[in-house]
Amino acid sequence: MLSEIEQVKHNALLLHDQREVEAALDAMAAAISSRLSASNPLVLCVINGGIIATGKLLPRLDFPLTLDSIHASRYRNNTQGGDEIHWLFTPTSPVAGRTVLVVDDILDEGHTLAAIVAWCKQQGAAEVFSAVLLEKQLEQAKPIQADFVGISVANHYLFGYGMDYKGYLRNAAGIYACKDTI
Repeated sequence: MLSEIEQVKHNALLLHDQREVEAALDAMAAAISSRLSASNPLVLCVINGGIIATGKLLPRLDFPLTLDSIHASRYRNNTQGGDEIHWLFTPTSPVAGRTVLVVDDILDEGHTLAAIVAWCKQQGAAEVFSAVLLEKQLEQAKPIQADFVGISVANHYLFGYGMDYKGYLRNAAGIYACKDTI
């Protein structure tokens, strides 16, 4: 497996370097701050992909907030999402009556993010917003649009800044496209 990972990493195309991604995070944080700074939001990090985006955003948000996490996935370390969303855990913080900001790595087809937002609303959230580091440009309609987007990207299989290739390469310091999807 590690030889496959090294080959994927070696052959990948860098789409956005660390400087570009950090600038996108700055812009996202400014937009989020402008909209949510007075709302005492509950920030929900979508595990595992949203860990890096959330971790990078939080120090840029200079207002009161609380943090929790949620784990729902269609991919489960595969390169294609399945039909079913697997709920591994939900937040321990109460969602009812709160303004919630869901942070994830990428808005791909939108099924997982739509399910998480719907779950928050079912739990009685006062408002639910979503922030994604990347939004993939697809020809088909998505069930949800993110409120805050860092970078819009073409339809490639991506890794880095939280996105993975078979569970690896989330820690790549840039946004990369796998060669076979370019």
